[in-house]
Amino acid sequence: MTATSDATPVSDEDRTALTDTVTRFARTEIAPHVDAWDAAGEFPRSLYRRAADLGLLGLGYPEQYGGTPASYALRLPLWRALSRHGASGGVLASLLSHNIGLPPVLAHGSDAVRAEVIPPVLAGEQIAALAITEPGGGSDVAQLKTTARREGDEYIVNGEKVFITSGMRADWITVAVRTGEAGSKGSGGISMLVMPGHSAGLSRSKLDKMGWLCSDTAHLRFDNVRVPARYLLGEEGAGFRIIMANFNGERFGLAASALGFAEACFDEALAWARQRKTFGAALVEHQVIRHKLVDMQMRIQSTAAWCESVAAQADAGGTGPEWVANICMLKNHSTQTMQFCADQAVQILGGMGFMRGTVSERIYREVKVMMIGGGAEEIMKDLAAKQLGI
Repeated sequence: MTATSDATPVSDEDRTALTDTVTRFARTEIAPHVDAWDAAGEFPRSLYRRAADLGLLGLGYPEQYGGTPASYALRLPLWRALSRHGASGGVLASLLSHNIGLPPVLAHGSDAVRAEVIPPVLAGEQIAALAITEPGGGSDVAQLKTTARREGDEYIVNGEKVFITSGMRADWITVAVRTGEAGSKGSGGISMLVMPGHSAGLSRSKLDKMGWLCSDTAHLRFDNVRVPARYLLGEEGAGFRIIMANFNGERFGLAASALGFAEACFDEALAWARQRKTFGAALVEHQVIRHKLVDMQMRIQSTAAWCESVAAQADAGGTGPEWVANICMLKNHSTQTMQFCADQAVQILGGMGFMRGTVSERIYREVKVMMIGGGAEEIMKDLAAKQLGI
């Protein structure tokens, strides 16, 4: 998700049109190729341009940068349909990695930096990524150790980041750094820089994963990387607040996409149950299978309703503590729905559910990263409790 929201009322026609566009794109441009892309460990860069040509990369961004302003209610169908019909977390994560890398630039970059960075990314010509997590810590952002020392008109960056989506080929990397005094700790000394991907001293190593196989995930190392001071986002020391605000949009996007992946599992399980025969009858004719499918639908529909509610709350301007708590709880609920549906779908498919090439097998492997990325379940519960005054 992006950092801004256009709360203009959304018509059913707009949502249907967007859903239809995304569905066609996912079914023709993504789904037929996912197995080959997983085997190759990446998808073609040309996919960014094709998505951009349909306006999918720019949804939620200002027109002056090549985007289309959109409310949360309108952006929800993008994530949901792309996940349901593309059925690849790897494609989704990297194709839309700009939605976690660009919002800090949009919200806190100078006019010149926004004009330089955002348009080519929304046009599908360049790739943006976000680099927060470090080898020594994930959710505890306040303890990050990557440093950025000011030297004239530049920052000298040293340190490393890990698990960075689109990290191998990103042209722009929004990096969390510590600009406080040497040895400083806590959230007060954290700042945000947007780093050009061609910077000298930046090295990248590809990471192998259980899922998201066609999404490049990198370990980044910064060895005296010089970043022009004009690429500072906001003020020095304001980075922690920028990161926390950015997480809210990311978590909503994860929740919406987890819903779509749950639906993808249901779709495959239902189709299989209707055509697979056991003991002289289609699987769906057995009560135990019908009950599994109904259990999946119960969770899918409750998740869909909650996503719509949280989107409406955001578009109405209610982005305070209650909304943050709802985002955290929704993220957990949605990814648990995805986990349940993936498990049940594999069970219904039986031996085929264990085979590469089925949607449910792929999503089953991708569940855990959805439950961890953007804030692990345990962190989400603690943050929700704090926001609710519990």
